[in-house]
Amino acid sequence: MSTESTDTMNDSVSDDWAQALEEQASTEQADNAPAFDSHATPLTNPQSGGSAGAPVQDIQMVLDIPVQLSVELGRTRVPIKYILQLAQGSIVELDALAGEPMDVLINGYLIAQGEVVVVNDKFGIRLTDIVTPSERMRRVSRT
Repeated sequence: MSTESTDTMNDSVSDDWAQALEEQASTEQADNAPAFDSHATPLTNPQSGGSAGAPVQDIQMVLDIPVQLSVELGRTRVPIKYILQLAQGSIVELDALAGEPMDVLINGYLIAQGEVVVVNDKFGIRLTDIVTPSERMRRVSRT
């Protein structure tokens, strides 16, 4: 495959994702759902009384730190003996039911749930529920 055809294919995939993101943005605007905006009003510093003129500059320092985002289909506990018997075509039963939302984890911490989407043979996830900090604490205490 030539470099030119690879570039054309990459542009096509990028265009499909851009179209899907535009569709999502228009849906969020229609629903009046809050969307991420990199040009949003800066946060205020609670130590300075929370005035609008005192933006938190420290947030800028962490915006480029890479984190690991993973999507979990489900879990199961099995003995090592079972793992050693696995072969191609083996089926591992998970605790999740078909159609349940998948967990979105950042560095191993649940932050959202979503559903799988496919755009041009590439998998993605559409977030359907963002987990609040209080909900995260409640889930941790149950475990």
